[in-house]
Amino acid sequence: MNDAVPQAADTEPDTGAPQGGPPEQAAPQPPYDDGPAGPAPLGVPRTPTGNAEVDAHVERLADADHLTTDGHLEVYEDVHRGLRDALTALDARPGPSPAAPHRGTPGHPSQSAHVHRS
Repeated sequence: MNDAVPQAADTEPDTGAPQGGPPEQAAPQPPYDDGPAGPAPLGVPRTPTGNAEVDAHVERLADADHLTTDGHLEVYEDVHRGLRDALTALDARPGPSPAAPHRGTPGHPSQSAHVHRS
């Protein structure tokens, strides 16, 4: 049998700190805040399209990065309106000048020409 008496150091609970060193300190905890987070950029890249008007509207989206969520709608609607107008302008085809009336094909009578019969 072993009649050894345990030493005093063996009876203390192990704290995980190295002996003779400073005790471990817990990492600082951020203060608890259940309020909304402030505006923060999303970091979404905006690739230029080559169309200056479209690129200006797309860059306007960056304004939403500095607004709270309730301010995003105004920016998004403005950008959407601008992009829609730019697309509509691309679809518009130049037509005949309103000052020059349509006269038909040379050598052929116009559809509106009167034919007189005797």
